[in-house]
Amino acid sequence: MTVRTAIIGVGQTPYRFQTPELTWAELAQSAVRSALEHAGLAVDEIEAVVLGLAPSALVGVNEAEKWAAASVGAAGKPYFRVNTGGATGGSAAQAGCYHIASGMFQTVLVVCADKVAESPDAQKVLNAPWDPFYEKDFALNAINMCSFQAVRHMHKYKTTERQFATVAVRSRANGVRNPLAHLRKPIGLEEALASRYICYPLKLADCCPRSSGACAIVLASEDVALRKSTRPAWVRGFAACTNTYYMGDRMGPHCEVDYADWDDLALAARRAYTMAGVRDPRREVSVAEIYAPFTCTEIAAVEALGFCDKGEGGALTERGAWDMNGDLPVNPSGGTLCANPISATALVRVAEAALQVMGQAGERQVPNARLAIATGVGGSLQFHTCMVLASDV
Repeated sequence: MTVRTAIIGVGQTPYRFQTPELTWAELAQSAVRSALEHAGLAVDEIEAVVLGLAPSALVGVNEAEKWAAASVGAAGKPYFRVNTGGATGGSAAQAGCYHIASGMFQTVLVVCADKVAESPDAQKVLNAPWDPFYEKDFALNAINMCSFQAVRHMHKYKTTERQFATVAVRSRANGVRNPLAHLRKPIGLEEALASRYICYPLKLADCCPRSSGACAIVLASEDVALRKSTRPAWVRGFAACTNTYYMGDRMGPHCEVDYADWDDLALAARRAYTMAGVRDPRREVSVAEIYAPFTCTEIAAVEALGFCDKGEGGALTERGAWDMNGDLPVNPSGGTLCANPISATALVRVAEAALQVMGQAGERQVPNARLAIATGVGGSLQFHTCMVLASDV
């Protein structure tokens, strides 16, 4: 990067099922206010704004970024909307980093908000991305596309439903320590295994909630960061990778990639690690905030991120490798399994990773966190983002 970039402010609202007392624009504004206060900046000191918004249909207002412009401090400034489905927050954060790294801006605000459960047709909206001629007749949706990935991982690596359930148990236990999480009730292993099937092999406990909430971060150049923050979260590396729109092109013996594996995330991670100078992620990374809306996707992600070899993620999960007191804590915030305001979810991963290296994550703080990873995934498991944050330059 030409100009060193850091996160100096983080703002989040509580994540709940619904927030009827706030409009979508007011929800976004609430996170912005918190981020500015944390950064010690006034809104007039922000030079550009990036807003992440996935399907406008979930908000119920077409092109809602226009509605929110003044509310998020964008009036009279460059304003940029990003939409890559579930990866939107990660893509928005990277867009903000490019703004700073280019040298054109000293301060950039990135904000995302969503009210998923307040749309009566949320599942219909989320079913919309698939090709209307070749794939929609199969009634694809966000849950069964990940169930296919889970089945393939089970077949290829002997991953078990018990290992998936272990992810749910750990995530929910971590969520108890996060006052902002949507789901804050712990769950036992047998309870998770006994929860009803949603789409085999995924059970209710394996699935994320539909959440309402907003997240914002303030990005700054090195000069501003050193003046305004005693301990910024330095952006050491980031990358993104996109695959074909058609799920059918990623399944079957003719494919170069296997649907069991997140090779696209692996590629994004390698590029981000190269930028950050990370050679051995299992040893160098202190904590990871992974976008995993289903338990099976976390197991695929820890493998793709180089925390273990392919096929080892399930067994290591069961052994507690990713617990708070394990080798490499994963999702100490509770992760997406405890809150999923879709447009904002990947930005929440960035915000939580930033708080970790800032040493400001409260009860969910990993001791001596020096290097953190944040990921995002969206579309038909099509878009992947990865960001490396550090406590030093």
